Amino acid sequence: METLVQLSHGFTVALTPTNLMWCLVGTTLGTAIGVLPGLGPALTIALLLPITYQVAPEASFILFAGIYYGAMYGGSTTSILLNTPGESATIVTALEGNKMARSGRGGAALATSAIGSFVAGTIGTIGVAFLAPVVVGLALKFGPAEYFALMVLSFVMVSAVLGASAVRGLTSLFIGFFLGMIGVDLQTGQPRFTFGVTELLDGISMVVVAVGLFAVGETLYIAGRRYTGHDEIVPLRGSLYMTAQEWSRSWKAWLRGTLIGFPIGSMPAGGAEIPTFLSYAVEKKLSRHKEEFGTTGAIEGVAGPEAANNASAAGVLVPMLTLGLPTSATAAIMLSAFQSYGINPGPMLLQTQPALVWGLIASLFIANVLLVLLNLPLIGLWIRLINIPAPQLYAGILVFATIGTYGISQSPVDLILLYVLGGMGFLMRRFDFPTAPVIIGMILGPMAETQFRRAMTISNGDWSVFYTHPIALTLLVIAATALIGPSVYGLVKHRHLRGPEHMPGDA
Repeated sequence: METLVQLSHGFTVALTPTNLMWCLVGTTLGTAIGVLPGLGPALTIALLLPITYQVAPEASFILFAGIYYGAMYGGSTTSILLNTPGESATIVTALEGNKMARSGRGGAALATSAIGSFVAGTIGTIGVAFLAPVVVGLALKFGPAEYFALMVLSFVMVSAVLGASAVRGLTSLFIGFFLGMIGVDLQTGQPRFTFGVTELLDGISMVVVAVGLFAVGETLYIAGRRYTGHDEIVPLRGSLYMTAQEWSRSWKAWLRGTLIGFPIGSMPAGGAEIPTFLSYAVEKKLSRHKEEFGTTGAIEGVAGPEAANNASAAGVLVPMLTLGLPTSATAAIMLSAFQSYGINPGPMLLQTQPALVWGLIASLFIANVLLVLLNLPLIGLWIRLINIPAPQLYAGILVFATIGTYGISQSPVDLILLYVLGGMGFLMRRFDFPTAPVIIGMILGPMAETQFRRAMTISNGDWSVFYTHPIALTLLVIAATALIGPSVYGLVKHRHLRGPEHMPGDA
């Protein structure tokens, strides 16, 4: 009952004319960004981070959430009609969606994608509203040792999930640690890694790092790729209305995708890639039309993964709001926006900023309705966006990134850092190092250091505090297993396959 009361207060915040306007802007912009190949919500939110210095927190987070949800909707259009996933989470949609479009059923593919996204997004948002207070109740039982262990687990899991390998993910994470330690140590008052540059005494702005890595670095990487051919846009044929049979085949897939996506997205290392692939595998196994998979396109192969994608997007908000743990690149950028306002997400956020949290959750319900109204009737407009010339698009992104960053502090040092970090982001993408762990390390690294120091202070320097507390020990054991377990398993499996090569007594 208390959750419903808080949610009703959230709607009073979200339904104000100003916040409704920001929600509409966010969903529209997010859909457009999702349609444009290669761009995504992380880049867009990073580009708009300077806006946090101009508007109220509720407005900016409603805008960012609208972009996040909108990009999930818009990405399906590119995957279905262009066979070019805007993000890794929409790869599975392209497998069946593009084949449906080529066989003249592109309208049905877009319809089941949009409606499935609405169903999953709505159910997922309900899950956020009711699950967040439960997670907060558990988190309030954590002490410094438990929080440090939880962050270690988050570091390991996120680095493994977001990177091509654990080593590359951890390398990116430690780069973020280093960037987060630059500036004056708040506990000792000593400058660290400032190299005599006065502007670095306050540390590097999270906005500069996020915009540099995601907006500048990602744009340079996308613009620098050489395409071997021209992507073919499949003409949209057929009605946008689904037949009775297509409805019958879709609604069960929507619910199954939601039930798969939301729990995985809520985990500290969930993300959207795993549930979408898992949902596709489930639908392929349960379908009575297996012959359509990989040939003419099966509508279940679009409905399930799209629902899983949007449900996991809602689930990602649970650990971010309740524990302060980002589990995706977009969540990491949104977490940096909290820091721009001096707000620390965590168990106390629902008590200290109830209007912000519940207004944000309520706006997600509104965003889902707006996105259905925006996507299906205006599909022709979104298709035209794909034809925007790439040079003008990338040049515009770099101009906005430069103006936005310089407008915050009017510091030439920030501009130099912006393009140095942008160059680093380009090289990381070029050599397959994930950029999201850099942001996560920069945000959570100093927090982990603080919790570690508190734990050691309380225990008078006794390291046993980390293995005498059951929760902390369990979390650290899980982290160690996740880090070295795959390598040990691979080594054992390799030796087993090779068999005994040299038996004792052999000549």
